[in-house]
Amino acid sequence: MAKKKTVQSIEPNIADLANGWLKSYKLDYKLEQESLNTEIDKALNDYHSKNGGIGGNRPDAKLLLQDKNLNFFPILIEYKGYKDKLIKLDVNGQIENKNTKNEPHLTNINSYAVNGAVHYANALLHYTSYTDIIAIGMTGYKDESDNIKYSIGVYYVSKSNLGAGQKVSEYSDFSFLSPESFDEFVAKVKTLHLSQEELDKLKEQKEKEIDKSLKDLNNDIYQNEKGLGENDRVYLVAASIMATIGIPGKVAPLEKEDLKSSIEEGNTDGEIVLRKIKAFLKEKKIPQDKQDIIIRTLSNTLLTDNINKVEDGETQLKRVFTKIVDDLGIYYKIGLSTDFTGKLFNEMYSWLGFTQDKLNDVVLTPSYIATLLVQLARVNKDSYVWDFATGSAGLLVSAMNEMLNDAKDTITSPEELVQKEIKIKAEQLLGLEVLSNVYMLAVLNMIMMGDGSSNILNKDSLKDFDGKYGFGKTDEIFPADAFILNPPYSASGNGMVFVQKALQMMNKGYAAIIIQNSAGSGKAKDYNINILKQNTLIASIKMPIDIFVGKASVQTNIYVFKVGEKHHKDEMVKFIDFSNDGYSRSNRKKASSNLKDTDRAKERYQELVNLVRFGKSKLNIFSEKEYYEATINPHDGADWNYNPIINTKPTLDDFKKTVSDYLAWEVSQLLKIQGEKPAGK
Repeated sequence: MAKKKTVQSIEPNIADLANGWLKSYKLDYKLEQESLNTEIDKALNDYHSKNGGIGGNRPDAKLLLQDKNLNFFPILIEYKGYKDKLIKLDVNGQIENKNTKNEPHLTNINSYAVNGAVHYANALLHYTSYTDIIAIGMTGYKDESDNIKYSIGVYYVSKSNLGAGQKVSEYSDFSFLSPESFDEFVAKVKTLHLSQEELDKLKEQKEKEIDKSLKDLNNDIYQNEKGLGENDRVYLVAASIMATIGIPGKVAPLEKEDLKSSIEEGNTDGEIVLRKIKAFLKEKKIPQDKQDIIIRTLSNTLLTDNINKVEDGETQLKRVFTKIVDDLGIYYKIGLSTDFTGKLFNEMYSWLGFTQDKLNDVVLTPSYIATLLVQLARVNKDSYVWDFATGSAGLLVSAMNEMLNDAKDTITSPEELVQKEIKIKAEQLLGLEVLSNVYMLAVLNMIMMGDGSSNILNKDSLKDFDGKYGFGKTDEIFPADAFILNPPYSASGNGMVFVQKALQMMNKGYAAIIIQNSAGSGKAKDYNINILKQNTLIASIKMPIDIFVGKASVQTNIYVFKVGEKHHKDEMVKFIDFSNDGYSRSNRKKASSNLKDTDRAKERYQELVNLVRFGKSKLNIFSEKEYYEATINPHDGADWNYNPIINTKPTLDDFKKTVSDYLAWEVSQLLKIQGEKPAGK
């Protein structure tokens, strides 16, 4: 039997051909073992050790080109020598560099030219300051006549496409890199952008990766780093992220090798991290007293002897810092801030190891519910929004996003838009959080989100808050006209005590709160009666029972108020049963995603907002069984919940049906009697 002929790789020929082109364009390219610059070399090396690639994890050729605006573009090139080894895509047409477990797909990365190049490009996104990288793959084979046939794939890998990569165009050689053509090529690259749908898909993918990375990080620190309390772990993550975000042109990100594990006073790893954070906060123009609070809080962890003790040439702080940068760096580098911080804080909350009772009390609002509350409270670019139990500031982040989007949509002057964005972040948001470790998360969240952290206050909103700005205009009252809240349910009246306090301090606007529904059926009677003396209940929405999957199944309701107008007894309240919101939830530890849109969820949420605002005319997906309007008694306080009314008044149709049923019965009786008469009578 004839032996199957083994196909020989012609990679050396492909490399020779392509490098010959680069040489002919007089480009200063570097081969596999050569150094391009220390930042890029180091990034490739670090990424190699993290992702377990085989071989040296080195691109076959690399260049650093500059366009006419003096922006640098790293170009990473990978060669292969087989017919069909250019690229491997997944079902969505994206480069398949992750397997189903969200781990690096090493076979694809090592076997396909473009996949390898995109993998290297992600190393640069993760570990360098470059945000726009060109990944090129080239492979080929010899035909029957010994001629080389080749194919080229050119991909743009950037912060804007979350590192997934986008195809630039078809090319038959590398002349687009030549000095004459490169600016034109960059112009083409700059026009590439993902559709919202593509971006959403990628974000979903990244969210799954984030989940995995966070859990791995948590387990690693928990199992291998002894002597770190729960708060220490949270503060270490917060400190590491602040030290590595950097501010372009002002504060260089702290690198792993900047930590020398020295015992010299003033130069311990903790002091180095703290210095970087101080520079970062100062450049961010965070108010001085807030800077002091942050530095004081983080110092308690960063400066302890234990964490700075050198063992085997390394401190525990350096080890943990390295893990955080390696596992999480990519996510905040590529600007996944909202999704990333939301996930990060959910995970870090679980690290805080609250007792079971408290765990049910400190529950983060899922981001899509936060957005719903913001829309129900009618937040826009001119709103002044506050939250009296801010947790890690998820509701305020949603409000800030809504305000910034509204500003972008309605302000046409770029200069005016910049000013408005600054004002929104510095003056139009205020949050209160009493738990200091959670407060720290809130501040970090807002700083990472572009800093609306100015007026996040570490105060008890019920005892110590007088309604004034915490920073900046400290002698002025915060002119709140939108209130959003997910209160701790153990507080008085399930948390309605916060609603009473906040609404008393407002004289106009709207409020939307999510709360245990027993607050509306008697648990908060006195607060509710009080609230209605100055505010109108517009809507009562029964939410799905499993919104807070993994926490206790608590039936929650959203109550929406118009602020500053007493509730009139004839006021119609919109009662909505939103138990079916279109999402299916699971609480499986291994589920790739615990939230699936199985029945037009996005449309249902939009319809809900429209129903609350405009009423019955907006009924479309929902039926009249799930929406009705009725009055409540402002002096009762326990009649706020959805309770479907069964209409017992008969209609004309009911009457006709009853009569026809009766007549049919009469006729059948007569026929029966006829049938029973003896014959001949």
